[in-house]
Amino acid sequence: MNAAGATDPAGALDAYLGVRARLPDATFPAAWQAAGDLRDIAEGFDLILLDAYGVLNVGETPIPGAAGRVADLRARGKPSMVVSNSAGYPKRRMMDRYARLGFDFDPGEVVTSREVLLAHLASAPPRRWGLMLDPAPGDEELQAFGCVPLGEDRAAYDRVDGFLLVGSEGWTDARQAHLEASLLDDPRPVCVGNPDLVAPREGGLSREPGHFAHRLIRRTGVAPRFFGKPFPDIFELALERRPAEAARVLMVGDTLHTDILGGRHMGFSTALVTGSGSLAGLDVADAIARSGIVPDYVIGRI
Repeated sequence: MNAAGATDPAGALDAYLGVRARLPDATFPAAWQAAGDLRDIAEGFDLILLDAYGVLNVGETPIPGAAGRVADLRARGKPSMVVSNSAGYPKRRMMDRYARLGFDFDPGEVVTSREVLLAHLASAPPRRWGLMLDPAPGDEELQAFGCVPLGEDRAAYDRVDGFLLVGSEGWTDARQAHLEASLLDDPRPVCVGNPDLVAPREGGLSREPGHFAHRLIRRTGVAPRFFGKPFPDIFELALERRPAEAARVLMVGDTLHTDILGGRHMGFSTALVTGSGSLAGLDVADAIARSGIVPDYVIGRI
């Protein structure tokens, strides 16, 4: 059975509510404002940070009008950057993908949780890492750290010094069981390169590495280290590349517990996109009330 199968928005919200205590704290506005799109709210900001899945694209499909809106922001002197928990692709492949989807970002404008994870690995003691990912041919970024893809052989899990949860495509219940059993027998470091529980794709919301990370916490007691939204490292990397005062930054995303929570943790203003992402089809006001995570703005699309 493929453990990374699709889930539904209501189930995804419940799952995020269940892990809230493990996520950063933040302060929120007393109430949110409805707005049409980014044109109505961008003027007060010097930097626009854009989530990818659910804001710019759904899976391999661009969201209609998103590329034009990014171009419009630039024409109005509003720099924009992608801040994404997409960790499964090398940077060069990701840039090719954005070009194919109609976006003209340069590499410095795309900040990913993979980049934050790679920086951590470069500074950490060398280890033989077991990898949750079927890496693409030529993925030199991960190959440089001696990563071993994990499959159906339980013994392979016991031979590595730690685990990298990077991409869940192809991950199975059997592989997850091997991972948890190996950690119960011998606790070792676990790094999560994508904290998302779900991601919007053409067939629904897929389960992402964060889903399996929280599952192994419950079953093993091992506490992974997370890299990516809502944790601050990825936002700090974005600000290193494009310095701006926190009060003049707008984080735009589709997920309350990653984009909005992470942005507010950094002191940014936030805009929740509701039309194509993790909350599509839900009562957004109810979801905000249940989570206690309040954006500054709510928009349908960018």
